[in-house]
Amino acid sequence: MAIVKMKRLKLIALAKDRDALLSALQHAGCVEVREPAEYLDDKSYAALLHRDAANLAEARNGLTELQHALDVLGQYAPEKKGLFTPRAQMGEAELLDGSARKAALEKAAKINGHAKAIGQLNARETRVRADQAALTPWTACDMPLELKETKFAAVLLGTVPNTANFDAVAGAVEEAAKAASVRLLSSDRELHYLEILVHKDCRQEALDALRGCGFSFAQLKDLTGTASENIRQLDGELREIEAERKKEIDAITAFRGTQDELRAGLDRVNQVLASESAKERLLTGGSILFLDGWASVPEIPELEKALAGFECAYELTEPAVEEYPEVPVELRNSKLIRPMNMVTEMYALPAYGTIDPNPLMAPFFILFYGMMLADMGYGLIMMILSWIIMKKAKPNGATMRHMIPLMGLCGISTFIWGAVTGGFFGDFIPQFLKLINPESTFALPALFSPVDDALSVMVGSLVLGVVQIFTGMGISMYKQFKRGEAMAALCNEGAWFMVFILAGVAALTGQVMPCVIAILVLLVLTQGYGKKGILGKLTGIFGSLYNNLTGYFSDILSYSRLMALMLAGAVIAQVFNTLGAMTGFIPTFILISAVGNVLNFALNILGCYVHDMRLMCLEFFGRFYEDGGKPFRPLNINTQYVDIVKK
Repeated sequence: MAIVKMKRLKLIALAKDRDALLSALQHAGCVEVREPAEYLDDKSYAALLHRDAANLAEARNGLTELQHALDVLGQYAPEKKGLFTPRAQMGEAELLDGSARKAALEKAAKINGHAKAIGQLNARETRVRADQAALTPWTACDMPLELKETKFAAVLLGTVPNTANFDAVAGAVEEAAKAASVRLLSSDRELHYLEILVHKDCRQEALDALRGCGFSFAQLKDLTGTASENIRQLDGELREIEAERKKEIDAITAFRGTQDELRAGLDRVNQVLASESAKERLLTGGSILFLDGWASVPEIPELEKALAGFECAYELTEPAVEEYPEVPVELRNSKLIRPMNMVTEMYALPAYGTIDPNPLMAPFFILFYGMMLADMGYGLIMMILSWIIMKKAKPNGATMRHMIPLMGLCGISTFIWGAVTGGFFGDFIPQFLKLINPESTFALPALFSPVDDALSVMVGSLVLGVVQIFTGMGISMYKQFKRGEAMAALCNEGAWFMVFILAGVAALTGQVMPCVIAILVLLVLTQGYGKKGILGKLTGIFGSLYNNLTGYFSDILSYSRLMALMLAGAVIAQVFNTLGAMTGFIPTFILISAVGNVLNFALNILGCYVHDMRLMCLEFFGRFYEDGGKPFRPLNINTQYVDIVKK
């Protein structure tokens, strides 16, 4: 079906039916509620209609709460799951169950409450440890920290910079105060911590001498008792904090095993969020509401069935050509073609009203990928992994649901090309048999070898490139004919088709001069099309010659990467197999070969995809593809963690 046709939906219904109507549309899953800004800008509408103030904050807060609760459980009570654990399954009514959603939110709130308490305890612990760190330098002081003076002496606790010489500081104080004692309690990389006892009558003189050395009074708050006593008290507080934290962690671990319920809660809240977001895009005029949107044509019978139960009026109209940039795009193809959506969406969706490139691209993409990787062993791994993941995990994400089947299709192509070239983890089997029997000459049957027939492979790669480029040119001509631009199609792509055909005839028959003359005449007659005046036509001819000759040459040459990657993968595998075989010991051979082939496979499974993408997006899409489509996002039941079972 390719690009799904859309119709503009305009609907007026009773405001009292809003929630039920949106629920029916969500169940149908075929209507994208549109942003109706232009109606609010129109004074005739603005006087009657205004946005319905939908309450999104609660739903968004619920999502945040549930996700945070899952993160907390992941930290304190991680779950153990298999690699390909399938998602939970439930019916639509169960998914939309409000009581289950409320229960999940309540559990999330409790988990987050305990996590908040742990955070507060952690902050409290940080403060206590900071207080301990501040007291530690004063532990040598055996006097209470609140003691500032005795009957005859003043007690001064403070610091001077570590750069100051203690003996000089003590000497300066004792010389100035006459009756003073300076004691070094401790030192660190920044400060000396001092205890100064000085006669009250000499206190000011001692302070004057200390200030000259950079003295600062200790900041010990209003603590009582010695520093050691305070530290012991703080140790007790730390033990209390640890006990309380353990209690909170135990409370969180009691929720172990509720992750699936919380994930289902996320999906449940997401349905509410989708509905509330749609409400925000509705316009209401008191007792009525107005909905503007897009409906996919194949599901219009389902839409009409959903609307039959409501008192409403609606119309479905074909979008005008000028509306095409605003029409959302949905690609719908067979199961074989559908995985290519991943490639197209990574590049850009096609504009509405244009051509879906997926059916045209799929044969080339899969063929080229297999040709670059070209190994039966690698192909088997890709097919088996794809089958296991699809069977066990049943991926349903936006990317994974396309990527895994695409890997399986490319695995089939890789296996076929591996059979053609005789590669099974490189030359693993011949090397292995030769270790067992040095006289063995066994070799897997092959039509050609990428190592021995590199030139032939390169020529074949370029021929395949010409085929794809011709396909792109043909699609471009088809589009121009469809738009009524037949002459432009014939003078552009049509003329260059003939150039390639004449060049091929010259190469096959040896009639070079007649073909060259025919090519020159053809280009002179066609490449000035659309240009005015003799000068314009001459400029058009020479410009077209330069642009097309360099463009086609570089584009065709790009396909040599098919040969390069095929050759590189085969050589790397053979090198590791040879290194293993040089040991003469079968277990060592298997180990070295396995490590090398794993590295080779990991490198090339991604490298082949990147280079395949480049050929599609640059050399192929550049000839006919019109991007700019906006994805179709209908109001529907869309889940991430559970599968909906149709009943």
